Amino acid sequence: MDNKKYFLNEISLFNIRNRNEVRVIKIMKQVMDTPPYYKPSEKDLLDIYALSLNSLPPRYAQQGTIVLRDPVRDNEIEDAVRKAFAIVVENPKK
Repeated sequence: MDNKKYFLNEISLFNIRNRNEVRVIKIMKQVMDTPPYYKPSEKDLLDIYALSLNSLPPRYAQQGTIVLRDPVRDNEIEDAVRKAFAIVVENPKK
């Protein structure tokens, strides 16, 4: 990946990430491992990931930041992921 676009005045902003990204991936794995064991295509998986993240409030933090609490609960993330799965299943890409 070309990290140059993440530089501002020689300072790298590349490691600032949405803390929900890893949490969404974890919940997606859990959802896929429960009945009916839906196995999305690569495109569908990317859509589900993006839809899930876009429906949650962003939570950006720099690497090494101590987080005392996450304002978004796991059940809210699971709801967003399940909703994204439903949208993608009902509207598959051709």
